[in-house]
Amino acid sequence: MGMTESQSTWIMSAFQLTFASFLLISGRISDVYNPKIGFVSGVSGLGIISLCAGLVDDTIPLIILRALTGIASSMTIPSALALLVNVFPEPLEQARAIGIYGGCACIGNSLGLMIGAMFVQWASYHWVFWFVAIVAMPAALACAFIIPPEISKTKDNLEPAAAKWKSLDLLGVTILTVALILFIFAVTSGSTDGWASAAVLVPLIISIMMVIGFFYWETRIHVDTAAIPPRTWFYPNFSILFAVALLPLLWWFTVFIIFTTLWQNVLEWSVISSAVHMLPLGVAAFIMSFTGSLSRIFSPKWIILTGMFFCMVATVLLALGGGKPEDYWPYVFPAFSLGSAGVMLTYTHTNIAIFQAAPSSMAGTVGAIFNGALEFGSAIGLAAVSSIETSVEAIHGGSHEYKGRAAVFWFLLAVVSILFISVSIFYDRSTDHTPQPEHGDPGHPARRSTDSDEKLNDVNGTMIEKANLANLPV
Repeated sequence: MGMTESQSTWIMSAFQLTFASFLLISGRISDVYNPKIGFVSGVSGLGIISLCAGLVDDTIPLIILRALTGIASSMTIPSALALLVNVFPEPLEQARAIGIYGGCACIGNSLGLMIGAMFVQWASYHWVFWFVAIVAMPAALACAFIIPPEISKTKDNLEPAAAKWKSLDLLGVTILTVALILFIFAVTSGSTDGWASAAVLVPLIISIMMVIGFFYWETRIHVDTAAIPPRTWFYPNFSILFAVALLPLLWWFTVFIIFTTLWQNVLEWSVISSAVHMLPLGVAAFIMSFTGSLSRIFSPKWIILTGMFFCMVATVLLALGGGKPEDYWPYVFPAFSLGSAGVMLTYTHTNIAIFQAAPSSMAGTVGAIFNGALEFGSAIGLAAVSSIETSVEAIHGGSHEYKGRAAVFWFLLAVVSILFISVSIFYDRSTDHTPQPEHGDPGHPARRSTDSDEKLNDVNGTMIEKANLANLPV
């Protein structure tokens, strides 16, 4: 298509920018309205937009359609997780379901990589988008009939339309969405336009100020109408689990980008060959996705730390070797297998633990926060990775040498090590395997009041003090 380097970057970044930015509003819609509607709308929108993208031959319209694809995709993730939490309320079943959900994502990524490579190699890139449409549109139609309406009810389904509208916190969500768009735009542009340019610094500073303004706004409105109530960050282990969620996509995306560019641009491997050599990432991750039930036997803390340890060992292997074809079996293959297994362990059990840490009535919002952390970690990390690699290669032999890539993996090792230490210190095991908190109280699960109790008391006009509320049965 004759794209410039900047344009090719935005083909990927446009999707990431809108996907991450619209996760929160999608999560709020899933919690306040009906997650089934959000899921079916997102999947059908993805199919229609992909069909249109396959008909486009110009760069700018394709970037715009990729951005719209990100919005449609953002509607599917929080709603899918909200549906899973409603379908599987029992903790063990819920853990297994969330684990398998992550495994399906790995299979989708691996198969998508292979199928996309075959289309690019033997047909055209248009078929990549058309294939998505062929899969998505029948899937949306099937889900519209298969998903029963009773499992898609939320705590606010019976409230009047005006109450639902207010519960969306449109002002807060709009502030955060614009802030995230500016932030990801600045971070993405930094690697191409330079970090000192006005096009990077201005949106970066504005986005930080808007994020501060968002959190201030959330403290000023009623807790039941806030998009992210301040108490959310005080649920047991929620903050440290959010920090851990910054890691998985950062590790996977870094490995993927580093080795696809190395194999195709330096070693001149074909697209198919590169995709086949990437398969250990998907296979190892898929196997680990079935470990969800372990979180009910062992503390998630130990499982997450084990996954991080595997990731650290794999990252050291990649830092020591991988720049030559003969390095694949002694260094790259074991690192791909061990590292992807470790990252999937971390991803799966962080996902399970963060849903157990917050009330089920916040499932859509929690899913948005978790997946937003995944995207922000990859965006910020990849910007740092690109800068490190470019800086080292400018001094040590250019892109044909492995030293820049090795420096990236040493940086990645430092990131994983910091998170490993943080989880070791700050993760509190005292709340493991305790009942999931109810809506309205970040305290100990045994002392949480129920949302229905609060509504009943509101109807009767009785004001109950927190001390008395603590004695009500959960």
